[in-house]
Amino acid sequence: MRTIPIFDPAVGAGNWRMRQSAAPAASLESGGVNYPHAAQQRYEVSSKATRLLLVRHGAAAVAPLGGEPLGVLDGFNDPPLAEVGRDQAAAVGARLALDPPDRIFVSGLARTVETAAPLVEATGIAPVEVPELREVQLGEWDHQYPHKMASRDPLVERIESEQRWDVIPGAEPAADFTARVRTGIDRVIEATGPGATAAVFVHGGVISELISIATGSRPLAFLFCDNTSVNDLVKLRGERWMLRSFNDTKHLD
Repeated sequence: MRTIPIFDPAVGAGNWRMRQSAAPAASLESGGVNYPHAAQQRYEVSSKATRLLLVRHGAAAVAPLGGEPLGVLDGFNDPPLAEVGRDQAAAVGARLALDPPDRIFVSGLARTVETAAPLVEATGIAPVEVPELREVQLGEWDHQYPHKMASRDPLVERIESEQRWDVIPGAEPAADFTARVRTGIDRVIEATGPGATAAVFVHGGVISELISIATGSRPLAFLFCDNTSVNDLVKLRGERWMLRSFNDTKHLD
C-alpha cells in the first residue's frame, strides 16, 4: 500500500489530496512511467562516455590599439590574464574543486595555463598541454581582435554572415582549424577515458568549434561564451555527443 497525491479541484488551495493505492510503483529502471509521482532522476554520465568541462580562459590583457602583442608563443597571440581574469580563475577553480575532474588539460597558451592554475593547486592534478586546442589564428587581427570587434570593422559583418574566420587576411583556413581542434579533442578523450571527467581550459573560438562539431550548428553559433564559463559536453559512443550546458557562470555571481 502506498500514498499518492492526486489532483482534486474540490480541495481548494493546492488542489491536491492524498489517497491510498495498492498499485505497484512503476520503476524508471524497468522503463515504467509514474508521473507526476516519480521525479526524474539526475543525469549521470554513462561508464562508456567521457565528460568534457570546456572552460574558457579568464579575461586576458589586451594590447593597445595599434600596439605590439603582449606575448607570442609559436606564432600564437599569447597575452597573460588581466587582474579581473585572475579573480575569475580563482572563482572557477574553487567551483570545480568541489567536484574535481579526473584530468586537467590546457592549450599551452598563458591565459589557459593561468586560468587552470587554481584548480591545479587545489587538486594536485598535473595539467596536460594540448597545443591543437589553441585559439584560431586571426592573421592581421591576431592581437587586435578586441579593437576590431569593438569598432565594428567592415569585416565583422562578413565573419558573421559567412560564419568563418578566414575572411580576415592571413587568418587560419577554416578547414585547418576544424581539423586541428578535432585532433586535439580526440587526444583529450583518449587520455581521459570512458567514465571519467576532464576539465579542458581553452578559448572561445575553440569552444564554439567543438560545440559546432558536436551539435551540427553553424560554426560560430556558440562563439560568445563568457570568460571562465563552464560548458558541459559529453562524448558518447561512436559519433554521438550531448551538450548539457552552455555558458554556465554561476561561480561569478
